[in-house]
Amino acid sequence: MDSRKLALLCQKYADNKKAENVVVLDVRKLSSVTDFYVIATGTSEPHLRAIETEITGKLREEYKIRPRVTEGTSRTNWVVADYFDVIVHLMRADVRARYDLESLWSDAPRVKPPAKRVAKKAKSAVAAVESESDTDAE
Repeated sequence: MDSRKLALLCQKYADNKKAENVVVLDVRKLSSVTDFYVIATGTSEPHLRAIETEITGKLREEYKIRPRVTEGTSRTNWVVADYFDVIVHLMRADVRARYDLESLWSDAPRVKPPAKRVAKKAKSAVAAVESESDTDAE
């Protein structure tokens, strides 16, 4: 699996567990250590644990991908999962503010998740209904 897809999957899985302010940074041109950083905030120890479990569990179950190493725990308020080309940082808000990785890597472009096809279909359906309403009004 390519590193961009892996980073976006990590973002998706973090979103599944309502992680806050999930950011994917493309550091390929800035770092020889990794290609992408995924940074997310959890609001409590159980929340951090749930986010970590969702990411590592889904990647293991669905893609047979395991992190090379995981450091920290939800009790330390910062968990790092190293997937070689993608490094996932899960932190409490105060820890995230203190270390401010986004500023450290401020030259790195942010990666946006792909647009959802469902949203496009829904917009098309709404437009069709509105069009019919306009026709009926005439």
